[in-house]
This record gives sequence, structure tokens and C-alpha cells, in this order.
Amino acid sequence: MQKQELESYIKAGGIAKKVKTYAKEIIKPGMILLEIAEKIDNKIADLGATPAFPVNLSLNEVAAHFTPVPGDETVAEGILKVDLGVAVDGFIADTAFSVDLTEDKRFSAAARGIPSQKGTDVPSSSGMIELNEEILAEATKTVRAGMMVKDVGDAVQDTLEKWNEKNDTSFAVIKSLSGHALGKNTIHAGLTISNYRNDNKAVIDDMAFAIEPFVTTGAGDIYEGPVGGIYVLQKDGQVRDADARKVLSFVKENYKTRPFCRRWLEKEGFRKLGYVLSSLVKQGILHEYPLLIEKSKGPVSQCENTFVISDNRVVRTTE
Repeated sequence: MQKQELESYIKAGGIAKKVKTYAKEIIKPGMILLEIAEKIDNKIADLGATPAFPVNLSLNEVAAHFTPVPGDETVAEGILKVDLGVAVDGFIADTAFSVDLTEDKRFSAAARGIPSQKGTDVPSSSGMIELNEEILAEATKTVRAGMMVKDVGDAVQDTLEKWNEKNDTSFAVIKSLSGHALGKNTIHAGLTISNYRNDNKAVIDDMAFAIEPFVTTGAGDIYEGPVGGIYVLQKDGQVRDADARKVLSFVKENYKTRPFCRRWLEKEGFRKLGYVLSSLVKQGILHEYPLLIEKSKGPVSQCENTFVISDNRVVRTTE
């Protein structure tokens, strides 16, 4: 890895840490998600970087891919996952945390329509986040030059099983959501780092990557729901509409292969975005990510940090 590349990863991580601390300080129950998103965007800009992707502010059973559009009045409640990214010269830091905004730190099974085998509440949501943080901490201990992908999965599974046995709980890890390699202007750069026991002996070395476990009180499966307001350039193409051509040109120049959202484009002065974005998606030029929702509607938590391994050195950029 070149020196400039490593320095950019480290700088992005340092800014992401500051933004994460800031976000934890400002988020309160009942706060409008759009306000949270705009404050995070502005903080990243104030610190001299750009967002690597629109901040994901996913609530409760929604595991990922929600960011508010202009005018959205959704409020922060329940379990809020904050997944934010910072880019410096295209090199990315990706980090996430979860906040329990419930009054009593528990989800009532009856109130949320979740069947309960014992006729009582589902497991403590605070316990879920604590477990999630412990899983990430134990997985972090495996990070070293020459490590294998399977080392992370083993650490995640061991920690989950020990926790459930000790506390008589039945938390699950969402197996279809995983950590990933990072590349220049690329969030998912090919390598998948699974959060369950596996036989993947691929070596992780001389690269940036994120470890990203999701924990749930539910079954641990997800399905794709409605779209969540996050777009990415999927391919180039000929566009007849003049407004759509301007938006596409701006996206290619400013976001490249990184995801983006409508509120960023509106801030840049673009209009008719409902029509423009819908048209570009229909043509296959843009892709709009669907919400990822836990199948049994159990609440989901998420924790994530970015690491760089270079010249036998490990840098925990966002920790």
C-alpha cells in the first residue's frame, strides 16, 4: 500500500471517530432523523472531508439502507443504527454504532406484534447492543497481518454462543450481512468477511477492511423491503432528458462509484429530482438500495470499525 493511500485511510478514520463521538452526543429520542443526517453531513464537511455514503439511520427491525429524504419527519426511536462513512481522496473509513432510545430499554413483544415463546418481553435491547459491542471487540482481537477471513467468523460465533449460554438468551447474528474490503471510492471492494463460523482461509493483508456484525432478537434472516433513499451509479448510458443529464454528469464527477442521496443533490440546487432519479433507476443507470429488514421483525443492532493492514502494521482507523 502506498504511503499516500495509507495516510488518507488514517485521516479518514480520524475524522470518522470525531463524527461518531459528535453523533453520540447530539442524538436524543424523538429527534427528527433528517436533522441527525444533516448534522452528520455538516460535521464531516467542517472537518475537511466528504461523506463516503449517505449516513444510514435505520430503526428497529430495519438493519440497513435507510437515509431520510428532504421533508421526511421520521423520528429517532427504539433501536437506532448509525452507519457513517468518511472519504479522504476517495479512501474510506466506515464505522457504525447503535443507540437504545427506548424508555425502559426493552421491546414489548405484544406491543410490537412479535410472538413470544414464553409470553414475556423479547430480550433486553440494551443487552443486545452490549453483546454486539463485545462481538466487535473480540473480532478486533483477531486482526493481524496474515489473518484469515475465518478468524473473524470464529470470534463472532464463539462470543455469541458464550453470551447466550451465560445469560440464557437467544440472540442471533444476521449471517447474510458481513464485513467487507474497502477500496478507493468503493465501499464493498470484493472480499466478504462473514460473521459466522466458516472455512474461508483467504488471507487479509495489505488492505483496508471493515468488520461489521449485526445482532438481533429475531431469527437472524433479512428480506429486501421498499427502497430507502440511497442510490449508486450502476452503469453509464444515454439520457435524453436535460435535467437527468445534468444530474448524471454531477454524480459521475462528484460521487463516482460511491453511494449518494437525494438531499445532497437538492442541496446542490437540482430540482425535479423525483422524476429524474426515478427515470435513471428505470433505465438501470442508477440503483436504489432496498431496505434490509429482519424477517421476524426483531430489532437489530449494528457495530462496525475500519482497519488497515500494511507492511505488517495494523491501524484501527475508526476505533
